[in-house]
Amino acid sequence: MAAVILSFPTLQGLRIFTQGFDNKRIEKVLIANRGEIACRVMRSAKKMGVRSVAVYSDADTHSMHVAMADEAYHIGPAPSQQSYLSMDKVLEVAKKSGSHAVHPGYGFLSENTEFAEACKQEGIIFIGPPSSAIRDMGIKSTSKHIMSAAGVPIIGGYHGEDQSNEKLQAEAVRIGYPVMIKAVRGGGGKGMRIARSDSDFLEQLESARREARKSFNDDVMLIEKFVEDPRHVEVQVFGDMHGNAVYLFERDCSVQRRHQKIIEEAPAPGISPEVRRKLGEAAVRAAKAVNYVGAGTVEFIMDAQHNFYFMEMNTRLQVEHPVSEMITGTDLVEWQLRVAAGERLPLLQEDIMLRGHSFEARIYAEDPNNDFLPGAGPLLHLSTPSPDQHTRIETGVREGDEVSAHYDPMIAKLVVWGEDRSAALKKLRYCLRQYNIVGLNTNIDFLLNLSGHPEFEAGNVSTSFIPQHYADLFPTPKAPSGATICQAALGLILQERNHTLGFTQSSTDPFSPFGSSSGWRNNILFNRNVTLQVGDKKVDVVIMYNQDGSYSMQVGDEVNHVTGEVEMEGGASFLHCTVNGVKSRPKLVILDNTVHLFSTEGSSQVSVPVPKYRAGVGGSGAQGGAVAPMTGTIEKVLVKAGDKVTVGDPLMVMIAMKMEHTIRAPKSGVIKKVLFSEGSQANRHAPLVELVEEEEQAEGSSQ
Repeated sequence: MAAVILSFPTLQGLRIFTQGFDNKRIEKVLIANRGEIACRVMRSAKKMGVRSVAVYSDADTHSMHVAMADEAYHIGPAPSQQSYLSMDKVLEVAKKSGSHAVHPGYGFLSENTEFAEACKQEGIIFIGPPSSAIRDMGIKSTSKHIMSAAGVPIIGGYHGEDQSNEKLQAEAVRIGYPVMIKAVRGGGGKGMRIARSDSDFLEQLESARREARKSFNDDVMLIEKFVEDPRHVEVQVFGDMHGNAVYLFERDCSVQRRHQKIIEEAPAPGISPEVRRKLGEAAVRAAKAVNYVGAGTVEFIMDAQHNFYFMEMNTRLQVEHPVSEMITGTDLVEWQLRVAAGERLPLLQEDIMLRGHSFEARIYAEDPNNDFLPGAGPLLHLSTPSPDQHTRIETGVREGDEVSAHYDPMIAKLVVWGEDRSAALKKLRYCLRQYNIVGLNTNIDFLLNLSGHPEFEAGNVSTSFIPQHYADLFPTPKAPSGATICQAALGLILQERNHTLGFTQSSTDPFSPFGSSSGWRNNILFNRNVTLQVGDKKVDVVIMYNQDGSYSMQVGDEVNHVTGEVEMEGGASFLHCTVNGVKSRPKLVILDNTVHLFSTEGSSQVSVPVPKYRAGVGGSGAQGGAVAPMTGTIEKVLVKAGDKVTVGDPLMVMIAMKMEHTIRAPKSGVIKKVLFSEGSQANRHAPLVELVEEEEQAEGSSQ
């Protein structure tokens, strides 16, 4: 997919941006990041005439952000600790390339105090707040004290130095369950667990510490009262070096999975102008309390009565910043570059107007039906809605690229704008149906279920939205209709005909009988039987070729009259067809014996069964044991040979896709053999342990 040029619903403020920019100060910027945020920064830099420098790991050699940059430098192997998190390597490239500034994006080094200080020492502009603000707001216990002193509402908890298990557990009892265990340097849902009772506190604490050490190299924890069913509302703030600070209204990011945002909107639904003003003013007080410069986000927990409490401040540009841009007509990356160059804020508070409503849906490589398990793999087919003034596609991948197991599994952010919430939501759903991916599991169908839920449409959201509406959000899959099966069969026939036509055109004998696939025979009624795989069931289709070029297809007891052709539109194949008089034009993708049909009504998959001799050996792993759900590192082995386990017992802890995953026993039995040690790498679907039932173990011992 080609790079998308950013456009905004209004041009408010952009004329101001063209005046007085000191392009002698920042003429070249290094983006110390990858993927969609690197591409996002490069687009604004290019618009301003600022040259961009990319860094890349082995895994990103052919990536989109490398292709977009004016210059690109290799900085190491795929693991982020040896590449994107290596301060020395990034600074070396900054100096070698003659970059005047470094933009850290989000994640990686964006909230690293030491990196901000190192840039300053090298005379390189760090596009972000002062290191003191990163430090004060990055340590949650410190930030709570600062916010309280600044008059920002906070929620009670324990932020003390005594980090013993006994002390933390005692504080949890004092606060009252449920409690939130959070890494003091945490962010992005990492190092965060909920303990609902005293009995599971230590297990959750250890898990949070492991993940915090891996993500932040710091396992200091704080304990807070967990507010049931809260809303997650955050405010976009911006400060400059001249003492000015403004807010660009709030975003609602309540709907989450694994404590990570999945869909965001601005402004927050159901918020009165008075609460909106109070939120914004509290966020500005928070920013001024730490002399904040640049883009930042102040996150609040909000209860059902719209009381709000400070949660944390993210001292960087947020993933979801585009929705704030869409409702204010601003380019926050351009603001970042200008403020870092010493300019005043382009707009003051009274100049910032809220117009319309915006949604952002994060499209992930993950399996919502398997606890949102992250995935990795190639994007064999990728097509998106057309970007326009009110639709943005923020991405760092193209068709043919691979979603790497080494990094976050986000494929793209789909951002839309409408005159009001209803119009924006309608636009979001329309565009999601046009976002078609083949090659790996995605959450697109889940996002459609979510955005179409009546409670979401009504704006009744909370962080518990997904578990509360689980049955509606994960409906039992519907079998494709007879019309859909006919469309799939027609697609296969037309593909076969095109292949045959290609053979005929390249053959020296155009009249060869092998160059005909019409099925027509003189004075003979010709039927063709085709077996298709629909889910776990096989469906027989009897196809009769009619002399007028149409087809009669029998599916079960129903005979359908079918006509159609494949036509190319914008690089994609569309099946223009009629089934029993009903016309449709689904997008058609045929890959690896599977027909993928995408339409405004949804998507369907119909396969041609693979013969057993070609299917390979299946199974759930060695001796019925657990398998690796994806490629990752074995962080901890919890069992040894001879241990007895029951269904659901933890066997290992894996780190993959920047997340910690506990691998549990698929059945009760005895561990016969542990196949991986701590620190080793396991490939996707690799057997991790050999697990046998006790009867089998007893029989083996007696032989």
